[in-house]
Amino acid sequence: MTYIKCKWNHTHPDDPILLYSELDDERRESRKIEIFRDGKKGFADSDTEFGGSSLGLEPVPPLNEIAADYQFEPEVITKAEFELVWSEATQRARMSDGYGHYRS
Repeated sequence: MTYIKCKWNHTHPDDPILLYSELDDERRESRKIEIFRDGKKGFADSDTEFGGSSLGLEPVPPLNEIAADYQFEPEVITKAEFELVWSEATQRARMSDGYGHYRS
């Protein structure tokens, strides 16, 4: 497995600004977390789609191809970093309104 984090520099309020992906050996997403400007978090795996997030249908390109687009700042991360973000997103989902906005 490969784990990546990608910052997406844009001003679209409905699109995530930070994406975390767990990639299999064919670079297909097996799990994903999306974090939005307003703090909303979505996630997806083969069984679940939450907060409007879903797994990509195509393999993720190599990081140098992603980074060639000035909007994106990708980097490889550790499994531990991914698992921490995954755990936070999925645990907090139980306290959300079903769209990734957290109840106080």
